[in-house]
Amino acid sequence: MRPLSPDPVAPADSRSPRLVEGRGELSGAVSDALRSGGLPRYASGAVPEADPWGEDLQLALYLLYELHYRGFDGVDDAREWDPDLLRLRRAMEVRFLEALRTELSDAPRTVEDAFAPLLVEPADLSGTLSHHLATEGELWQLREYAALRSLYHLKEADPHAWVIPRLTGRAKAAMVAIEYDEFGAGRADRIHAQLFADLMTDLGLDPSYGRYLDHAPAPLLATVNLMSLFGLHRSLRGALVGHFACVEVTSSPGSRRLAKAMRRSGAGPAAEHFYAEHVEADAVHEQVVRREVIGGLVTEEPALEADVAFGCASTVLLEDRLADHIRRAWSRGGTALRSPLP
Repeated sequence: MRPLSPDPVAPADSRSPRLVEGRGELSGAVSDALRSGGLPRYASGAVPEADPWGEDLQLALYLLYELHYRGFDGVDDAREWDPDLLRLRRAMEVRFLEALRTELSDAPRTVEDAFAPLLVEPADLSGTLSHHLATEGELWQLREYAALRSLYHLKEADPHAWVIPRLTGRAKAAMVAIEYDEFGAGRADRIHAQLFADLMTDLGLDPSYGRYLDHAPAPLLATVNLMSLFGLHRSLRGALVGHFACVEVTSSPGSRRLAKAMRRSGAGPAAEHFYAEHVEADAVHEQVVRREVIGGLVTEEPALEADVAFGCASTVLLEDRLADHIRRAWSRGGTALRSPLP
């Protein structure tokens, strides 16, 4: 049964991205259902047999999660809470979470153990993606990197905002303070998503929301899906805080190298500014998120400490998988995208 819509023929938001074709049975079922307004049709064993890291399941999850952001052009907004789509989404989330927990079975269970390795920058950075881009990356590689990251940065801070009503006291106050900065401190032109759109313009890319979804491979989709998964479930609020803290802790050093990469390549002032902005802002945010957001949450709800550690470990795992994918593609002289940029 479909939920009732107060206006089933309401025009789609003009900012909504184009719906893409599926990459397999599950994503095809989701895409077809959204396009037709009907039910998702897939075999009963499709989810249990799906590769949790693969193109099909990750795209299917991404399409369903996007219904909670800006939706898709021509798709009824009421599909956000369609019970048949939610049932499919939940089954795929369980598959994804099981894969994460299996991969991280030996991961740290305390905040200290999870974050300690991230607080000291390695002496040898030669294997990192940001070091490669800063020292020898070419302009075409910066453009590919920006196109990939646009699926997150054009919604930067949005997934983490879902945790605010699920926090109290110190954790809530500190989280709101950080998010206020992420959303431009009251200035639309300083919203971090807008700064990234300006970066894309400098690089000759289309800054439209979701424009490069068809180009994005599964390892990238998984990094974005992780935030949506954690953000949409109150039971995973600790993991979302762990994810957010991991991003803030690791952002400043990497942003410094990426600002250098943009400057060295002559990408443009807006391209350099996006990362330069994050060098200073995220250095401050790191202290606040560790001491006040995590500290406040674990003080209020000590049982969530293992979830915070899991969120951090999951973020590191998926970022490493994405970096490996990109490095392997570039080392062969090929594109890290599913298809080259136009």
